[in-house]
Amino acid sequence: MSIPQSGGGLIESHDQLAEYLASGCKPAEDWRIGTEHEKFGYTIADHKPLPYEGAASILTMLSGLRDRFGWAPVEEGGKLIGLEKNGANVSLEPGGQLELSGATLRTIHETCDEVNAHLREVKAIADEVGAAFLGLGAAPEWTADEMPVMPKGRYALMTRYMGQVGSHGTQMMYRTCTVQVNLDFASEADMVKKFRVSLALQPVATALFACSPFFEGKVNGWQSWRARIWRDTDPARTGMLPFVFEDGMGFERYVDYALDVPMYFVYRDGRYIDALGQSFRDFLRGELPALPGEKPTLSDWADHLTTIFPEVRIKKFMEMRGADGGPWRRLCALPALWVGLLYDTAALDGAWDLVKGWSAEERDRLRHDAAKDGLRATMPDGRPLRDFARDVLAVAEAGLRARARPGAGGLMPDETHFLNALQEIVESGQTQADEMLARYRDAWNGKLSPLYEAYSY
Repeated sequence: MSIPQSGGGLIESHDQLAEYLASGCKPAEDWRIGTEHEKFGYTIADHKPLPYEGAASILTMLSGLRDRFGWAPVEEGGKLIGLEKNGANVSLEPGGQLELSGATLRTIHETCDEVNAHLREVKAIADEVGAAFLGLGAAPEWTADEMPVMPKGRYALMTRYMGQVGSHGTQMMYRTCTVQVNLDFASEADMVKKFRVSLALQPVATALFACSPFFEGKVNGWQSWRARIWRDTDPARTGMLPFVFEDGMGFERYVDYALDVPMYFVYRDGRYIDALGQSFRDFLRGELPALPGEKPTLSDWADHLTTIFPEVRIKKFMEMRGADGGPWRRLCALPALWVGLLYDTAALDGAWDLVKGWSAEERDRLRHDAAKDGLRATMPDGRPLRDFARDVLAVAEAGLRARARPGAGGLMPDETHFLNALQEIVESGQTQADEMLARYRDAWNGKLSPLYEAYSY
């Protein structure tokens, strides 16, 4: 979840809403990569989620990262709820999931170095207090009653609202983890093409990164329970956005969509003001019940955009949101997949050719089937998703090779090796979820306790 936005003046005309999005356009030489990933903390002794306070706790983790590794504190209501350093943030999800929101970097080599450095720091602190962090898409055993609640005003409001608009919203908040990558666009036309390709292909990412076959101590019947949860989390702000594929799609069309998404809050003077279910359109007219007579700022608009959760969303950049959190090695594979597909013109064209004939119904069905069956799902043309994923990875590999961004002091000529983890999944036909289920049935003798050691960072 995002932190409060800042730096925007009063909105004086409707045009400023689309202009805010368009201000993210930049030439290709200035495109950057921002990787975010979440992880579950737990105590090694009893495999319970980390509380906010205590000897082994989220507060201990944040304090340790601050004091030992030079992160600057972020507080809310006198509570330490995040950290900042060198353009990156460490923040808390509602159930204590620890998130790294990385800096905007030039290459996947750099963003992977950042992820690795962060995980080493986290492990150094966790080892000392008897804690560890788990890379999965959904909490494998913990019930709703076992989950801690982080001291953030935004989450208190969201929790109350989620029970009114969907059956799985609080599961999403408290018991899921994702990895995502944030990428740039050059123009409105470039944004639209990237939006269409990335929305259509999110189910492929869901299948490749599927890593949540357990929930509340049981096999749940899905490769990605995290993706299943999102299907019943507030339909007003989630999903595959069919309008993106329609004529007339652009920044203004996305603004119209965002304005129709009910609000959560307005952030003022360090506190979250309850605006649950209210209309940003009313806010623009100075008629918001939560703040009568007051009109919004661009910071309010930026905050509102962070409360929208489709499979892909745009702010001043584009966010890919379809993948489960997972093991260390795969955290670098997600940016590799999307940079390869979207940051080279020929690759983007090739990716569009793969998906341009699909209907909205076919895209949504694939979203469901990829979450349920992983690589065994069936494509609109009748092929196994596994075969289609092989084609997608070939396009991404060609895109990364064309970028030709060297790393490791020139020892790595490009970024293609970051796709190796995904290539292995496709060649074996076994997702992380498949591997976990096989170990559960055999080596683990139907128990989940070995999972913690096997999939911790």
